[in-house]
Amino acid sequence: MADRDDLPDDLKKFRESYVELFGTLPPMPAARFAFAAEVDPEGLRLVEQLRAHAFHSHVFDAKTTNLILFGMLLVERLQPAAQVHAFAARRAGATWEELQKVVELASATGALVAANTGSGMLQALREKEKQPG
Repeated sequence: MADRDDLPDDLKKFRESYVELFGTLPPMPAARFAFAAEVDPEGLRLVEQLRAHAFHSHVFDAKTTNLILFGMLLVERLQPAAQVHAFAARRAGATWEELQKVVELASATGALVAANTGSGMLQALREKEKQPG
């Protein structure tokens, strides 16, 4: 159903927004449209409304949104999704330097999570050991 013209107009519009952003319909949303449009079109509609509200706002432009998503997905180690958002950021005007800075931020964040968590655990253990008996 995702590739056919029998989708309701609002779902067609949501599907087309991926093509506008990425130049094609990526595999993950394509699978979601293929399955959910047939099994639960209202659920798909709700998911796509949330996505549209979050991804297309007056707060961030498309480049900034996709740079943020690229970094978030890198941290989560979701390479295919991160890659499509890097591509979308480039299509929206992101430079290689901006994308590299996002990689550096994601790398530093990942390292700092372990450092902060580990140090916090050790500090709590040290405090516990100081307590009498």
